[in-house]
Amino acid sequence: MAKIVSPFICSECGWKAAKWIGRCGECQQWGTIVEVGHEPGAPRVSAANVSRERSARPITTVTENELTHWPSGIGELDRVLGGGIVPGAAILLSGEPGVGKSTLLLEVAARVARSGARVLYVSAEESVGQVTLRAKRTNALEESLYIASETDLSVLLGQVEAINPQLLIVDSVQTISSEASDGLAGQPAQVREVAQTLVRLAKARNLPVLIVGHVTKDGSIAGPRLLEHLVDVVCHFEGDRQTALRFVRALKNRFGPTDEVGCFEMTGDGIAEVPDPSALFISKGEPVSGTCVTIAMEGRRPLPVEVQALVSASSTPNPRRVTNGVDGARVAMILAVLERRAGFKVSDKDVYVSTVGGVRLSEPGADLAIAIAVASSLKNFAVPHTLAAIGEISLAGEVRPVVGARQRAAEAGRLGYSRVLDHETAGIKVALIEAESAAGSARDRELDRAF
Repeated sequence: MAKIVSPFICSECGWKAAKWIGRCGECQQWGTIVEVGHEPGAPRVSAANVSRERSARPITTVTENELTHWPSGIGELDRVLGGGIVPGAAILLSGEPGVGKSTLLLEVAARVARSGARVLYVSAEESVGQVTLRAKRTNALEESLYIASETDLSVLLGQVEAINPQLLIVDSVQTISSEASDGLAGQPAQVREVAQTLVRLAKARNLPVLIVGHVTKDGSIAGPRLLEHLVDVVCHFEGDRQTALRFVRALKNRFGPTDEVGCFEMTGDGIAEVPDPSALFISKGEPVSGTCVTIAMEGRRPLPVEVQALVSASSTPNPRRVTNGVDGARVAMILAVLERRAGFKVSDKDVYVSTVGGVRLSEPGADLAIAIAVASSLKNFAVPHTLAAIGEISLAGEVRPVVGARQRAAEAGRLGYSRVLDHETAGIKVALIEAESAAGSARDRELDRAF
């Protein structure tokens, strides 16, 4: 019999060491080195031990019904997943505490159960009574929706055997523990063991499994990096607690694109999908100075976002630069270009730039809209609601094209923006002149209608 050895392995990256050390020599993570006993040498498996269901077969013999997505009942989530839930898929949903992960998955469970399928919702963080209270508030009470409160993985597997669900939801993977692994729930070894067992369960029973994952202080998924490699789909649920808007993004998807975004809104009755969120990021009322609309890309979805700017005289030697929803360094660069290339004196003034609706603009496609909003506030002209600006501003004062320019322009036309300033405009100075001219024309039309 081969001698049993006990190497030390990093639970994050798999790096091996001859003795225990506090820090991994490969990924430089602390406290991830664990002792794992094993017997060297791979077991010999004969062809007779391979079942007919698990034997290899030509890819052309796979039938269409084995590849079909089935809808979750929430169109925005299906958009992110690539058309729906794939049987046998392991889907990981992460997000900040309180963002609405459990509320969203309880809504998914209710809608799938409403279609006649059996759904098992296992909550290791809440009791059955607490989940039921939330289900009553969100109108998610269904006969074929089964609820269990369990932290033991073996009992969870027994619940699956007894109920035989068509959908399994586990909330969350960091609070489930397995007797096959040492340590407390949430530690890397436990998370790895629980995740591997749930993925094997999904593949063996062709059962889709939705798993909730916690995040760390920096926003990354808690636990070993192996967790993200094991599952088929990784989604991130994000949103500002001060606003009702929520986004679901796919960070990894073996069955669809990873650049789709689902929009949701938190309400008193739970969570509601927002198929057309265009009106959420645009203020209503008459045009005022210091505003301009741009078309931003959230994944593959174009969204109109209003940028607001306020320029005022400064009472301090160092004028203030305050931003909300936009990159402060990007705004500082745009102000420098405005002063150097377009002749707008802003170095002695306080400048405040913000977005409407709590959305964050991190792409350069909003540069031109920011510049027009600042110029509009400085010269006190109101950009009409029929004008939108799309483009990146270079240090030379040029307006450069951005990704998805044609799709953005098409969305602007659909929303009623008859004039779009983009990279075809000959520089930032010309764009500002055209915006001011459009504002003057709109004001003249208002005066003509008044008289």
